[in-house]
Amino acid sequence: MEINVNDVNFEQEVLGSDIPVLVDFWAEWCMPCKMVAPAIEAIAKEYEGRLKVCKLNVDEGPKTSAAYEVMSIPTLALFKNREIVDKVIGVLPKNEIETAIKPHI
Repeated sequence: MEINVNDVNFEQEVLGSDIPVLVDFWAEWCMPCKMVAPAIEAIAKEYEGRLKVCKLNVDEGPKTSAAYEVMSIPTLALFKNREIVDKVIGVLPKNEIETAIKPHI
């Protein structure tokens, strides 16, 4: 299950997590974001319990997006122990996203 995060709950949901967190920085108006969404949803279901998947709408979370220097969307950032351990930008197929995630789970 994907969890919506914003500037208010980001620290609790992402930085406070005991398991790795994949954060999808996206926007409603972003077509590439919509293209990658089914892969993100599938990953959320497949890795449930081992990986938390959060979605942060950059228009609703401008402070967090700026703090992590998100310049292009979609940006997928993998957090572990309060730090970004991997980041991918753009539309990638599910298997390539999994390649970035698997070493950290």
